[in-house]
Parts: sequence; C-alpha cells; structure tokens
Amino acid sequence: MSTTIKDVAVAAGVSVSTVSKVINNKGSISKETIEHVKQVIEDLHFTPNSRAVSFAKGTTKNVVFLTSLEKNEPYKNPHMFEIMDGVYNSLASSNYDLSLMDISSDSPAKNSVFTAINSGQADGIVVHGSAISEETARFITEIGFPHVIIGTPLIETQVCWVDTNHQLAGECAGNHLLSKGYHHIAFVGEKKGDFISAQRLKGVRNALLKRGYRIQSEDIYYNCCSVDSAREAAISICKKDNGVDAIVCENNVIALGVSYGLASLNISVPKDMAFLAFDMFPYANIIHPTPTIIDIDMYEMGFQAGETIKRKMDKPNLLVQSCTTLPLLIQGKST
Repeated sequence: MSTTIKDVAVAAGVSVSTVSKVINNKGSISKETIEHVKQVIEDLHFTPNSRAVSFAKGTTKNVVFLTSLEKNEPYKNPHMFEIMDGVYNSLASSNYDLSLMDISSDSPAKNSVFTAINSGQADGIVVHGSAISEETARFITEIGFPHVIIGTPLIETQVCWVDTNHQLAGECAGNHLLSKGYHHIAFVGEKKGDFISAQRLKGVRNALLKRGYRIQSEDIYYNCCSVDSAREAAISICKKDNGVDAIVCENNVIALGVSYGLASLNISVPKDMAFLAFDMFPYANIIHPTPTIIDIDMYEMGFQAGETIKRKMDKPNLLVQSCTTLPLLIQGKST
C-alpha cells in the first residue's frame, strides 16, 4: 500500500495540515519542523498526489471543454475532435487535465457554462462557439473567469477566442483556380447566412475581383447541407451551360455531392469542369477524382486554444482574439 500524507504526519509527530503546509510552502512553520517533515517524506518515499497538491493550492489543474456530445456528433462535426486533441496535448504538456461537458441537451446552452464555472471543478473553460450568447459572454467577462472560445463569436464581446481565417482560405481557393486558368467560378455553400460559408465566399470574391473577375449571383448556391442537395446543385450548374468552369465547394461533404453530380452527367474533371473543397475530413479521401483541398489545421487551432487558456489562467486580464492558423493548399486531381 502506498504511503499517505497521514502516514507522514504520524511518523513526523505533526498534524496532517502541517505536512500539507510543508508540501505547499504555506504557513508559518519553524525551519526545524520543515526540515524534519521533509526528511520523513524522503525516508518514507512519499510522493504527494498531484490533485491533493492542486486542491491545497486552491487550483484543480483541470480545464473543462464544453461542446455538443450527442449521438452521431463525430459525423456532424468531425473537426471538433481534432480540436479536442490539440487542446488536450497542450494542456497535458503542463500537467493539466481536460474534462468534457455536453451542451447538446442543455436549453439554453448558457446553463452548462454557468455550471462549469460555478462548480469549482475547473481553473478554466474552453467553449465551442455555439454555446456563446450575449448573456453568457457578459457573465464570463464580468467575473473574469479564464476562458477561450473556439470560433469567432457572432456578437460584440470582450471574450477571448481563437479561430481560423476563413476569408483568407477563400482567397487561397480563388487564387489557385485563377492560377490554373479558371475564370468563371460557381460557389456551393451551406445555408445562407452561415458565417463560415459567407467568409469563404467573401475570400473567393476578393481574389477574383483583384483580377477583374466576379462570381455571378446566379452561380451561388446555398442550403446544400447534404450530399444529395450538393449533387443537385452541381447538375443545375452544368445544365445552365453559362460557361462555369470551376466550382468552389464550401466543405468536402458538399464536394462529395458535387463529384456525384458531375459523374452523373459524364462531365470530365478537370478537363470540362474543375472543383475544389475546404478541409480534409470527413470525405476528402473517398471523393473521385482526388479533390484539391484548402486545408485548415484544426489540431493546431486546438493546440493554440490550449496555449491561450494556460496564458489566460496565469494572467486573467489577458485578451486574445486571434485567427491562429493559415490555410494549406493540397493539390489534387480535380483542378
């Protein structure tokens, strides 16, 4: 059986609280007592439990990650788990634990944020952006609790957040297509008003405008949140026969549908029509032909979120609002 702090106290002839104070360098204890207790600790080969030490210091060495954890979440939001990996490895390097809290069944999601903060079970929180409302953001900033939000909040707020630059990713896509000789470009995104779709479309538009081209309004397709709807969008683009020579797919779920639509019409890719997509997961490896990808390093974004929350726990007044990763072009056979 391993030695406990109580064993040390009995052997040293002092109280448990005295041993705790020696371990944590707290309290007014004589030099002789400190040296005596340390000698007993050494003789008994006692290693203080890290959680016990953290508790004595008023910390938990734990950070809570709040996100949706409902059934099939890995299929609906595969990037979140890559982000979690990055956060975990950053925190683990500094001996922090990472706990998960589900916000999917919470109505409203702010209740989970309040619970995570008020429970006293964490030194900081990492929150998926979908859980942030004006009320939640105000609560976090007013009490000064260490936090970082994953994704740009769609509200005016002083919370800390990290994200990737979706507009820059869109510009990368537009510049790549222009460099390959494609000028009449269509865009297939998710529902109208979706922040990521809007930013990526804005980037593509900016790249084209700088070269004297533009995306026509009739070549922008929304509500393609499924493979089937993206397939129909691709078929519609081709049947218009208005000169579109490349399609930007807002994600690779859409790209999978677009590839099916082009194949159903026997369109030769990339000879007669090119397409590219954002992100490597979850379907990029099964799309034919292998798509050109504008990839976002979600692991690195998670790692930077972990580094940010550690800095925030050390310096509560720190304000970080930053896009932390750059897009990477992976040349495939679809352009």
